[in-house]
Amino acid sequence: MKKSILLLLICFFFTAINAQQKEITSSLYESYKAYKEPSLNKRRIKHEDLQPLLRHYKTISGFVVTKVGESIAGRDLSLVSVGSGETRVFLWSQMHGDEPTATQAIFDILKFFESPDFKEEKEAILKNLTIHFLPMLNPDGAALFQRRNLLGIDINRDALRLQSPEGKTLKRVRDSLKANFGFNLHDQSTYYNAERTDKPATISYLAPAYNYEKDINEVRANAMKVIVFMNKIIQKYASGQVGRYNDDFEPRAFGDNIQKWGTSTILIESGGYNKDVEKQEIRKLNYVSILSAIYSIATKNYKNIEVSEYEKIPENDRKLFDLKVEGAKYILNNKSYKIDIGINRLEVDMENYSDFWYSSRIMDQGDLSTFYGYNTFNAEGYTIKAGNVYPRTMQNITQVETLDFIDLLRKGYTYVRLNNIPKKWLSSPYPIHIIGGKFRVTELLLQPGINPTFILEKNGQNKYAVINGFLIDIEKGEGTFKNAMIFR
Repeated sequence: MKKSILLLLICFFFTAINAQQKEITSSLYESYKAYKEPSLNKRRIKHEDLQPLLRHYKTISGFVVTKVGESIAGRDLSLVSVGSGETRVFLWSQMHGDEPTATQAIFDILKFFESPDFKEEKEAILKNLTIHFLPMLNPDGAALFQRRNLLGIDINRDALRLQSPEGKTLKRVRDSLKANFGFNLHDQSTYYNAERTDKPATISYLAPAYNYEKDINEVRANAMKVIVFMNKIIQKYASGQVGRYNDDFEPRAFGDNIQKWGTSTILIESGGYNKDVEKQEIRKLNYVSILSAIYSIATKNYKNIEVSEYEKIPENDRKLFDLKVEGAKYILNNKSYKIDIGINRLEVDMENYSDFWYSSRIMDQGDLSTFYGYNTFNAEGYTIKAGNVYPRTMQNITQVETLDFIDLLRKGYTYVRLNNIPKKWLSSPYPIHIIGGKFRVTELLLQPGINPTFILEKNGQNKYAVINGFLIDIEKGEGTFKNAMIFR
């Protein structure tokens, strides 16, 4: 009888905790705007963008900001700590300089802890946990928006040799904290999808292996349980858009070694989300899921989760294109073929690495029936045609601006010739390519690697244009577009 009452009380306790967890997750999502750090409003953030925020938290009671190292170029590496609990949680981000999504989310989380809201939940977190944030581990890479540091190495493959000052700092901080939980925060390619689906892997997880046998001890099992918990949260807001990384052991990687050193390590990769180029929705998902996971660690309700649920998360795959044109008719040497075309829009850095323009490429063609697109266009009944050069040469920008570009596309023109193209122009702001006075457009021969520019014709009428990988409905004059190319 006593045992039955005890079991009933335990069930009631965990049911109450789970209900409270769902409530905080929904509240975090719905109230996010109040905590989004407004000064970090673009993806390509720099070390200098973080300094006013770090100086601010030095003045706020309850926060401790400590310089823990320097990058190769002498940029400070800072640790922000909050809470007084026995369980230690360590989060580090932007080990790769061009992976900034979680860095932004960290400052959203700090703003949450600074606020007077969620008093009961924050009290539960801060009395049970001490949380340490190391944002932007690779500030030199961030300055150049590149993966590697100034030594030209991948810091995430320096856990054994420890040649980079950034890697040495990460190891030293982890060891000094003896963290119970670690969140290893990254971005992944937007072209990953959840296995066997057309949905992007918006968030991907991994509980890294600590040996070649991929054994599961208590440390790794706890990481798996937290990941299962986070997956359930993401499914609520991005259903089907979660992937799981392959867990082959990599002896040089920090995640694998930190797991081996006794910290339950959760790798989080921020991927793609439709129409979210700046990854602001993914930033929000990071904020909600990480804070909810921190609350779960504080309340220890993750312990009730079955490890077997981890393997049910679909694996990452890489079969997404920005644009997939499927089933189009392509005429080559007077013969007709059916062809699919997979197109990606590749970012080209501007001089200060704070912005970019697109130079798109055909990545693959042929039978792409096992691939997917953020935008998939069914081109059955459409014929691919080469675009032409508008016969009148423009002498200046003013003349170009007077053109009706959609009308030109309807007539099959995809290029406009301009004498004296301004040197500062890196790309065409118009939905048509700008070419120099002597540039010669070659015959259209579809193949991987070329810029995707062509007309889609149906029943003798030009219906759509693909310009630098952007699909434009030329009947309606509609389509998402950023830039075309300049060919001097």
